[in-house]
Amino acid sequence: MCGRISQYRGIHDFVAALSMPNAPANSVAELPLERYSVAPSTQVALIHLQDDLLHADLARWGWRPHWAKDRAAPLNARVEKVAHGPFFRAIWPHRAITPIDDWFDWVDEGGLKKQPYLIRRLDGAPIFCAAIGQLPDADEGPGEHAGFVIITADSAGGMVDIHDRRPVVLAPNLAREWLDPATPKERAEQMALHQGEPAKAFELFRVDQAVGECAERGPRLDTAHLLEQAA
Repeated sequence: MCGRISQYRGIHDFVAALSMPNAPANSVAELPLERYSVAPSTQVALIHLQDDLLHADLARWGWRPHWAKDRAAPLNARVEKVAHGPFFRAIWPHRAITPIDDWFDWVDEGGLKKQPYLIRRLDGAPIFCAAIGQLPDADEGPGEHAGFVIITADSAGGMVDIHDRRPVVLAPNLAREWLDPATPKERAEQMALHQGEPAKAFELFRVDQAVGECAERGPRLDTAHLLEQAA
């Protein structure tokens, strides 16, 4: 799930789509992010609340507790277990939104290489992925162990043909509630379990193998270009 993500709008575009009342304290960039194939373990733009102030910061995609040094940092957390398992206990209360334009997954279709697919919203709106993490602190910076994971759920409908897991995507009103530190942990769990956007809200496209190339990150991977090449 989410082998790669894209963030090419600007942070203010994402915040506007969330209908948040105030401009964020933005340490990312004012201009469009223009990141068309963002790989795991790299820095990703996040939106979170600290002291009632909205923040946009960069954080590493992947996190593990300090006591789990012998295993790789997971990128995702299963919604069925995240609220109660010991692994993510320390960061479960620290909620964020990973705003993306679309994501990519790969399918084994019998060729020499797995086939990449682009997944985006049918309405073209930003995608607000529920996330938790050891988040950057406005006063102290990101910290040595800062990072985040995207919460995932079982796929459904045609999406299960691409991958058996997909991100928990929240509508703007639910994303605002998710971000609010006053939202009880029990309510956050129920939102993630039962109120993510359904599979029918998304569409899938086969796209160019270039999305998996480490050296390729630029506008060639813009959604419009990828879909034109795939047509």
